[in-house]
Amino acid sequence: MRLLVLGTGVMAKNQMRHFANMEGVEVVGAVDTDPARLKHFADELKIEKRFLTLDEALAWGDFDAVTNITPDRVHYPTTMALIAAGKHVFCEKPLAENYPKALEMTEAAERAGVINMVNLTYRNVAPLQRAREMVLAGELGTIKHVEASYLQSWLVSRAWGDWRTESTWLWRLSTGHGSNGVLGDVGIHILDFAAYGAATDIDHVFARLKTFNKAPGGQIGEYLLDANDSFTMSVDFANGALGVIHASRWATGHLNELKLRIYGERGSLEVSHRPAGSELRGCLGDDVESATWRAIEVPPVPTNYQRFADAVRSGLQPDPNFRHAANLQKVLDLAMITERDRCELKV
Repeated sequence: MRLLVLGTGVMAKNQMRHFANMEGVEVVGAVDTDPARLKHFADELKIEKRFLTLDEALAWGDFDAVTNITPDRVHYPTTMALIAAGKHVFCEKPLAENYPKALEMTEAAERAGVINMVNLTYRNVAPLQRAREMVLAGELGTIKHVEASYLQSWLVSRAWGDWRTESTWLWRLSTGHGSNGVLGDVGIHILDFAAYGAATDIDHVFARLKTFNKAPGGQIGEYLLDANDSFTMSVDFANGALGVIHASRWATGHLNELKLRIYGERGSLEVSHRPAGSELRGCLGDDVESATWRAIEVPPVPTNYQRFADAVRSGLQPDPNFRHAANLQKVLDLAMITERDRCELKV
């Protein structure tokens, strides 16, 4: 697979740790509107072809697939252009800024017959994959209740940098710079973590969003800090279970932690993922009577990056695809409406 990198920021460097050393994958070109950033990235990875616009790269055209790591608002126009050119697309989340655009991208990719995949990175968490297998195998019985959380602390900690001075973080706090807040940033991750792990879809949603004051006048330089910092969400799942999902950037003591608890009539599972690693615990069988939880060993799983490369070679569409990401975006869009109108909505 001859791969073009579209966008050469922090996430691009993270992805290249996978793609650049993958057998059968050749990173053949890079695109960025920032010449200095492009040069630094391409020099480091020894990428010969460098372009300041996607149009230039498409005019060259000597690549099979693209990893689209542009800012959220740029996903739609760039991906639509790539699909029109018949290129396979691996897109960072969220797929688009809203459901109508995400659906248009989905339908265009399906009509074109190109491999389309969204990088919901926590699909790489092996305990999540194993939990879903156990739910589908009926080991928990009927699922009754689901809890999911995504907790970060970068608004109270400088472990990842200082949001007060660094544009990398400031834009995530400003709707005027393309952010939909914590809901738009990590909401799609925790919704997927919950629904995928519990092997069901979200059917109804009601959400509350909160933006906290973070600077005098709510602004730092050109950045109006008006994007939501925390959300809580109650959901009904298609399998009849009730769910509680929440996320915050104010979770002091949690650098980047996802947790999922799945409660069934015959047993329960807990998936935890932190920077230091992941684990799966279960309360199953006779342990239900004593409420004893035990660690469950889980083998590694192929990453999204590997599965995308395999899909391009085989022509078989992988999951999570554009349609799945579009459906999650619909939930996120409805969550915004439920906050505004104080009403529950069917997905």
